[in-house]
Amino acid sequence: MERKRFSISERIKSIGFAGEGLAEFFRTQHNAWLHLFSAIFVIVLGMYVDLDRNEWCWIVIAISGVFISEMFNTALEFLSDVVSPNLNPQIKKVKDVSAAAVLISALGAATIGLIIFLPKVAELF
Repeated sequence: MERKRFSISERIKSIGFAGEGLAEFFRTQHNAWLHLFSAIFVIVLGMYVDLDRNEWCWIVIAISGVFISEMFNTALEFLSDVVSPNLNPQIKKVKDVSAAAVLISALGAATIGLIIFLPKVAELF
């Protein structure tokens, strides 16, 4: 197969496709909104308690990890629904495991948040 040459216009198109995916994600996934509001809350709280650079890095990693896992979960659900529109025990396993990945990433993010924010919030009182 012949390799395509690098093209700026193709890269711009790919960013557009990613934007369409992001819009679809927020348009169709209720949990996406919960994650977004949680992220906004954490960012505002982080500014209020004046997180340092390292703490911000951990917060960004945590927030990104939750969104990435939720997006992969959503993509697997979309694909699973095409592959097997009817109830299928194997597809259920795929969906359950991908949902568990989101849960694990959210619990990890919450743990990072507690480690960073508990001492800072305790100082306020």
